[in-house]
Amino acid sequence: MAILGLLSTVFYVVPRTTILGAMLLTGYFGGVIATQVRLDAPLFSTILFPVYLAVLVWGGLWLRNEQVRKFFSLQP
Repeated sequence: MAILGLLSTVFYVVPRTTILGAMLLTGYFGGVIATQVRLDAPLFSTILFPVYLAVLVWGGLWLRNEQVRKFFSLQP
């Protein structure tokens, strides 16, 4: 599991594969959320922490990538 997380992070850091890395990290965080829900962990401290990280990943990508800003723009 650690290798998958590290590989996704490496994809996120390399500029050419940043979007792929963000998608892989989001899927990885989804698996973490599913595991924590199954273990009946506390909501705000444990279950939602991967959600916070995913928001930071996509927020950072939105700040540094023009294509992502155009894709997520609110204007038609």
